Amino acid sequence: MSTQYNVIGTRPIRHDGADKVTGRALYGADIQLNGLLHGAILRSPHAHARIKRIDTSKAEALPGVKAVATAADFPAAGDKIVDLGEGATPLSYIRGNVLAQGKVLYRGHAIAGVAATSAHIAEEAASLIEVEYEVLPCTLTAPDAMKDGAPILHEDLHMQEFGKKTDKVNNVADHFRFSIGDAEKGFEEADLIIEREFHTSTVHQGYIEPHNATVLWNNDGRVQVWTSTQGSFVVRDTTACILDLPVAQVKVTPMEIGGGFGGKIPVYLEPVAAVLSKKSGRPVKIVMTRKDVFEASGPTPGSYIRAKIGAKRDGTFTAAQAYLAYEAGAYPGAMVGPGAMCIFAAYDIKNVTVDGYDVVVNKPSTAAYRAPGATNAAFAAESVVDEIAEKLGIDPVDIRLKNAAKEGTQRVDGPKYRRVGCVEVLQAIKASEHYNAPLGGPNRGRGIGIGFWFNVGLPSSCTISVNADGSVNLVEGSTDIGGTRTSIAMQAAEVLGIPAEQVHPSVVDTDSIGFTAVTGGSRTTFATGWAAIEAARDIVRQMKERAAKLWETEPAEVNFENGVFSKNGKSMPFAELASKIGETGGPIVGRGAVNPRGVGGSFAGAIADVEVDPETGKTQVVRFTSIQDVGKAIHPAYVEGQMQGGSVQGIGWGLNEEYYMDTTGTMRNSSLLDYRMPTALDLPMIETIIVEVPNPGHPFGVRGVGEANIVPPPAALANAIHQAAGVRLRTLPMKPSTIMEAVWAK
Repeated sequence: MSTQYNVIGTRPIRHDGADKVTGRALYGADIQLNGLLHGAILRSPHAHARIKRIDTSKAEALPGVKAVATAADFPAAGDKIVDLGEGATPLSYIRGNVLAQGKVLYRGHAIAGVAATSAHIAEEAASLIEVEYEVLPCTLTAPDAMKDGAPILHEDLHMQEFGKKTDKVNNVADHFRFSIGDAEKGFEEADLIIEREFHTSTVHQGYIEPHNATVLWNNDGRVQVWTSTQGSFVVRDTTACILDLPVAQVKVTPMEIGGGFGGKIPVYLEPVAAVLSKKSGRPVKIVMTRKDVFEASGPTPGSYIRAKIGAKRDGTFTAAQAYLAYEAGAYPGAMVGPGAMCIFAAYDIKNVTVDGYDVVVNKPSTAAYRAPGATNAAFAAESVVDEIAEKLGIDPVDIRLKNAAKEGTQRVDGPKYRRVGCVEVLQAIKASEHYNAPLGGPNRGRGIGIGFWFNVGLPSSCTISVNADGSVNLVEGSTDIGGTRTSIAMQAAEVLGIPAEQVHPSVVDTDSIGFTAVTGGSRTTFATGWAAIEAARDIVRQMKERAAKLWETEPAEVNFENGVFSKNGKSMPFAELASKIGETGGPIVGRGAVNPRGVGGSFAGAIADVEVDPETGKTQVVRFTSIQDVGKAIHPAYVEGQMQGGSVQGIGWGLNEEYYMDTTGTMRNSSLLDYRMPTALDLPMIETIIVEVPNPGHPFGVRGVGEANIVPPPAALANAIHQAAGVRLRTLPMKPSTIMEAVWAK
């Protein structure tokens, strides 16, 4: 029996809605400060080259130029290892990606920054900086970078294998293995074994707002930053680390953010703007161009994957094996770990081995993109599962149901699931009107896919203060990308027994709230929502004390339910008691600080109907349904929006989007005109089916919902294209030329 709630599950208007639709919300590029200078970045025209000499004299002499910065202006990083929220990393790598020193490792790699009285002067000055390069051969894919004799990006990068550093200097930063059972024995028990190879291209998150940073290195020594970011504390800690400052000396104010999807976690501009501000004595604003966003911020990794699954004649999977080589870009950190965790996560297979390789290549250093690593992996695994189902004559949903992960299933990286909704997602697919509808035309096909994202917890902080009119002010540190101000406020409102509209949420700077981790990993409604729950519970505890004071009783004797305090026939609504806080002891402020366990992974499915033009290979998505176990939908409309948004991005990834690069490492489609993201004209309405299997690890059953929905679409599309055109595609994107080449080869 489901729990009944008063606020959770309703659809109030989002708290920031009016400012967003009227244009009053302030984004990063909107900040204006007295004496503001404009910055520009000089970027490398080469994908791989040694920097022999940098001469900034002509730039410095240009009228209007107030400061120039290079990597030489940063304090020496040495070999210090730091963890700034993305795992242990040499500081020299983080700093080197902000401004190159010694070598450039991708076209677009930042070399120097300029601050001037106008953006045009800054750009002209940047072009006057003279750089002498020794151009080196480049390597652009993981398989090529792993070959003997491949150009080496980092002479100091020693391969780590199975957790131990080796003497090998090559482009493989890490080789790890996850294993359960005995895969070799499992394959011996199989009646059918399918093994296939898959290639996926580099793709970008496609957020509309470019990266930006405005920094004032103030006379008091404090560095103040205004930026659009998914993690103000990541910006604070990274900037402080690069500039060798105490974190207390850096204050970050997060502005509104025009999309991120994981791509706005890393820091690119803030330390450069800080140095320019210190040199000039004035605030400096830098905003990336769209070309810079594509060429110099973090896309998701391209990959090479081999996936192998063995099955009995009845469809039972006996073993699985995978080899994943992911492109890290210029610096280690290819998201291959999550890919390896997720590739077979939807299935209960007793014998599994997964090898992962983190490989540096001459492309921009990769960043997270909505379930990073999992979409590549699911494309491979779900394509193999579909082929097994076809060869065994079993319905695609039924074979997945037969092997579906459930409570107690062990994932290859070790954890055993608590209550999860994989089975329920598949049952919803099978029962859906879409799955049972006729295809309705020639050259059409229907495919399904499922996927998993484990979600994360991480620290969050929240404070709530009570107003005399019965409303409350909620202060939090999580950047709001998809409506989390409201989903967090709703959880506080549920505890307090007041309408969501009576909670006034604010996202504040790093001085004004306790440490809060990034808006990412599907953690915000889960973790910061939990912090809000704790802060609200603290409010209730304190208000019980005030009621007890008025009624001359003990706080333990005061009951609270549905926003009303009561004892022995006496009762007082929340708002009435709030009006008396001045006479019962003064302000009431609740606090919540959590680092929650109990994270509940989310399973998602997709049903895709496509029509493939047999003469051109053009694929039209004619119907698409997203199905996801969300635990508990706090605000169903926002949940549906997340499912639709992730699905659209997955469709773009599957059919259109790629970094189209030539042999010199130059991206040839670095504009939104040429980088083909799907628009409303390319897509049907994305249908949604919300499945609710409450997460036992959260007070309201919340699971993160922002990421799992991007995982299954490319696989579902590939399986649909197979039915429509009779070919199995193992390369992303599945663009018309790829489809026609497969048809002709057949």
